[in-house]
Amino acid sequence: MNAAPADQIRLLDVQALDVRLAQLAHKRASLPEHAELESLNKDLSQLRDLLVAAQTEESDTAREQTKAEQDVDQVRQRATRDQQRLDSGAVTSPKDLENLQREIVSLAKRQGDLEDVVLEVMERREAAQERAAELTGRVESVQAKVDDATTRRDTAQQDLDAEAASVTKEREVVSAAVPADLLKLYEKLRVQQGGVGAARLYQRRCEGCQLELNITELNEVRAAAPDSVLRCENCRRILVRTSESGL
Repeated sequence: MNAAPADQIRLLDVQALDVRLAQLAHKRASLPEHAELESLNKDLSQLRDLLVAAQTEESDTAREQTKAEQDVDQVRQRATRDQQRLDSGAVTSPKDLENLQREIVSLAKRQGDLEDVVLEVMERREAAQERAAELTGRVESVQAKVDDATTRRDTAQQDLDAEAASVTKEREVVSAAVPADLLKLYEKLRVQQGGVGAARLYQRRCEGCQLELNITELNEVRAAAPDSVLRCENCRRILVRTSESGL
């Protein structure tokens, strides 16, 4: 394949722009905010699970407290009715009086036991409320960090995308001036060779594989016509000669 030396030099410009685009893509994918957000979102998910558990416990103990208070109220009402019967004098039978008094004593003990249950449930509910409040604050704090990191990531991505768009437009202009067959070969090699399809011959060294040409290879390069499209014998990339090739 033949191509004017100027077109071959221009191919190096295309390569430089492709390298820049690859760097921008790598930088975009490697923004520190990605790892930061991954860690923060993991913490946030765990905190939200803990918060849901605390809120569920608070809700459960609230219902438990309501039930226990209702039980106390029922016993209290029954004890009040029994005391009223006792005080009214309507019960005259000694046996009935004894049974009524025994029931009043039993109800008093039952009420005391139930009130202890209410206090225990209230303590558990208060602990759950405090835990939920603490976790709510922690969730809000981590969420604020997530929002900040997201804003920083989005801003950085927008800047990189803007630069990539500019480089892409420049590449379109430069590549349009490269002969189609030369550009096609370059694109094929770029895919095969990890993003580098053309390399400069600098001081007798291929900048694609960084290997120095031996004397036989140098003689072949020296003998080649200026418009010959050369390939590195080692990496097979397009080898572009310049005034700094050391020939």
